[in-house]
Amino acid sequence: MIVIISGTNREGSLSSVFSSALNEIYQEKGLDSKVLELSELPPETFSPSAYTEKPGKVLEFTNDILKASGLTIVVPEYNGSMPGALKLFIDLLPYPESFEGRPICYIGIASGQFGALRPVEHLQQVFGYRNAYNFPKRVFVPAVHNVANRENGITDSELESRLAGQADDFIQFCRSLGKDI
Repeated sequence: MIVIISGTNREGSLSSVFSSALNEIYQEKGLDSKVLELSELPPETFSPSAYTEKPGKVLEFTNDILKASGLTIVVPEYNGSMPGALKLFIDLLPYPESFEGRPICYIGIASGQFGALRPVEHLQQVFGYRNAYNFPKRVFVPAVHNVANRENGITDSELESRLAGQADDFIQFCRSLGKDI
């Protein structure tokens, strides 16, 4: 199974739009996939006690991560990095089994001209530290509001093609690592 993490807890985000589109791409390719919406995390996730008493939704998402053959992360750029909710979610996951030897794919989206290059690179450092396999074919989407919206989804056919191509290559990458997908 491919698990897609919508990398912000902002409701109605373009990360959700991209995550849904990616889910459809993987399912059209005959794969089992699932989107984890960080906006579904309850407020107690952001309490200091969440490190010792994990909320039920965090436990549910943890189980999905542990069952995944690969992870795809859609990350928006917030102030030059990843959203704090995404980093907190990563920090709440068990060490080392959550990411050890797990393939990770990245899509960066941003209003600015660099398409979330910085948050993707920050995530690659985090997951590299956690001994995940960083898939090198990243997709960066600058000026994201010009190619996607909540009403119509992704509106740029060339971008849809790039995402489908990335998905094909990520599937092959996962299989080359012996992952059953």
